[in-house]
Amino acid sequence: MNPILLWFHKMGSPPTFHAFASRWAPWFFILSLPVLIFGMWQGLFVVPADYQQGDSYRILFIHVPAAWMSLSIYAVMAINAFIALVWRIKLSETLAMCCAPVGAAFTFVTLVTGAVWGKPMWGTWWTWDARLTSELVLLFLYLGVIGLYAAIEDRRAAARAACFLALIGVVNVPIVHFSVEWWNSLHQGATIKLFRESTIHPSMVLPLIAMFFGTKLWFAGSLLARTQAAMYELESGKDWVRRDMEGRQ
Repeated sequence: MNPILLWFHKMGSPPTFHAFASRWAPWFFILSLPVLIFGMWQGLFVVPADYQQGDSYRILFIHVPAAWMSLSIYAVMAINAFIALVWRIKLSETLAMCCAPVGAAFTFVTLVTGAVWGKPMWGTWWTWDARLTSELVLLFLYLGVIGLYAAIEDRRAAARAACFLALIGVVNVPIVHFSVEWWNSLHQGATIKLFRESTIHPSMVLPLIAMFFGTKLWFAGSLLARTQAAMYELESGKDWVRRDMEGRQ
């Protein structure tokens, strides 16, 4: 078997995942802190003010990374939901469910910081713009997954139902991303482009990249820690959990 496929196959075992998460989750948190602090410091205090928006634009360094995370976490949740529904892998069910609260938090931060930024720029806290509305729908999808999972007593049945909802909602992810191109939108388009010339000032790129990687590292640590705790609860009656608890004592 291919070494990578073999690694993923072994990782599907709860005891193996538990050992992996115990080892690496703290490191993801530790690595994320200096990267996030650097990005926040550069964005809020070092980078010069915008020639049109002044200092109010600095919320961009929180708003944009949070928006990126709101979409990427949903993609991770949907991939794990697909794996869980097709191959009935318990770990993927748990990973998908543990993505939802973190994704909802990032989506909420995106909406709040967008409102704070929109007030001085647009003169209003909220408008039913295509990007804003589709991002709000994304929050409702996250909350729907969380609520559906909590509403069913059987954990495996609850996870499968919530995974199905997550897969249905994945259609909203490209809508959020491309909404500023598909419709006439107040929201500005992408300023950092991979295959075309970026329109953002070069001094703003470094803190955005730092926040991009910092939030990814923090999410990885959070997902591992949450999934580890959830698997520990789901497997509470298994021998490996008893052995682990005895070892801790």
